[in-house]
Amino acid sequence: MSSTSSHPTSTARHKSAAPSAPTRVVINTRPVERAAPLTQHLQAAGLSVVEIPMLTLQPRPTTDVDMALMRQWFAGDYQALVIVSPTAAAAGLAVWQALARESHAQHSETNGDNQNDESQKTTELQTLSAPSHLIAVGEATAAVLNEAKIKAASYHVLQPRVANNEGMLAMPEIDSLQAGDKLLVWRGLGGRRLLVNTLQARGVHIDSIAWYERIMPHEACRQYNQWLQQFATAASLPSSPSSTLASAPELAEPAAPSTAQHPKPIPKQSKPVVIISSATAFEHWRQVVSQGKRQATDETSAKDTVKQPLADSTGTDGLPKLKLSDFAYVVLGERLANMVADEQLSYWRVEDLAPATILAAISA
Repeated sequence: MSSTSSHPTSTARHKSAAPSAPTRVVINTRPVERAAPLTQHLQAAGLSVVEIPMLTLQPRPTTDVDMALMRQWFAGDYQALVIVSPTAAAAGLAVWQALARESHAQHSETNGDNQNDESQKTTELQTLSAPSHLIAVGEATAAVLNEAKIKAASYHVLQPRVANNEGMLAMPEIDSLQAGDKLLVWRGLGGRRLLVNTLQARGVHIDSIAWYERIMPHEACRQYNQWLQQFATAASLPSSPSSTLASAPELAEPAAPSTAQHPKPIPKQSKPVVIISSATAFEHWRQVVSQGKRQATDETSAKDTVKQPLADSTGTDGLPKLKLSDFAYVVLGERLANMVADEQLSYWRVEDLAPATILAAISA
């Protein structure tokens, strides 16, 4: 997977038949390690894509409580395990394999077995079996687990038909859970709560392990300001906040109109499209657009990073100060759709983050 450079770069591909025709501008806010497939798919469709990640994934220390939950799961105390992301899958799998090694070593010691290290590792992988249903949300998450096993591994990764909370609730392995049953979730800190709330209301006991947390990238504000300068130049934007972006790239009209207050609203067909996959990403986007104080980052990494100055209410270098309502949004699921609708923003709602799904929404 390719990585994103430290500054946003427009990667538009103009159709040869109409080189002067404006291309649609899409801002991909997915984390660096997850952005490339979507960016490449949109580029191939002729869109102008800029990557400005609103999330970076930072590992969290594994606590004694986390290990206790993993040991309970490994012992068969849970009916199902839900894994919500590739990052959570990789972190959880590493601990699972460590528990399998520990169990195998104890078994070998009890039975007097004597194997060399390589033979022991092979045996551990060959006997790696799941103590409960494994449910991965999405193809990429399932791939982490499937690619880690070898032929003799005895577990099967299940996936919902639609890669979201609603899709998981429709799965027989989840739908059949009753009061007193137990579910373990591998996830990041925060995230959507529909699955958890629905099952808890049913009396299902749910534990979760947050393997990582989402923070705002250090570069987010600087990247946004740099993109804004490029966009304003390309679109011949006047410096007034009431700009209509009349010559900005043309966009398909979102399903929900924007009525957010603006001195002279930007036409819907001219709004850059922003892809938002979580409430945390949306809050970070809000901070960047408003040029407010950036979210505090981990102290250990902050000392190695030169923080960029933030723009004041007048904008940077005379550039227009765009508002949330100057963009259209592609948002994942009902919760995010309700958030942007409450703020009267233009948006398309999608039920999964597959690149084809996002492209279809924008092109509708």
